Amino acid sequence: MFDFAWSEIALVGVVALVAIGPKDIPVAIKTVTDLVKKARRMAGEFQTHVDDLVREANLDDVKNSLNDLKNFDIKSEIEKAVDADGSLRDAFNDPMANAFGAGTGMAGTTPTAAEAPPPPRWVPPAPPPPAFIPPEIASPPEPPAFVPPDTIRY
Repeated sequence: MFDFAWSEIALVGVVALVAIGPKDIPVAIKTVTDLVKKARRMAGEFQTHVDDLVREANLDDVKNSLNDLKNFDIKSEIEKAVDADGSLRDAFNDPMANAFGAGTGMAGTTPTAAEAPPPPRWVPPAPPPPAFIPPEIASPPEPPAFVPPDTIRY
């Protein structure tokens, strides 16, 4: 919880030695350790009371449902809802993966019905070209006929 390096602990010890004095250091250390023990005891009691409260209130179901929410995989749930039969995923696969001869052993043999590629899907026709093309797009500007040599930089 608290991350103290040895150098920081030594610095606190030197400051305590200067501020408190060597005569009262043992009393101060005993007071600090008593406070730490009391704080740990109070934290343990608090944890015990919280565990009893959870057990009495049957909050194990709530804890389990929170764990289920933590382990919920939203990507797979969306994939199931949108593409239950996997047709969208198959549409983006490599069309040549199931080509004739791929994985059949011999390229010249006729594939069986199980090895045949799926029938082609309908593809909509391309849209017609636009009726009007602006002149600045249809014909790009002509390059200059002559470029003076002192304007060319390499």
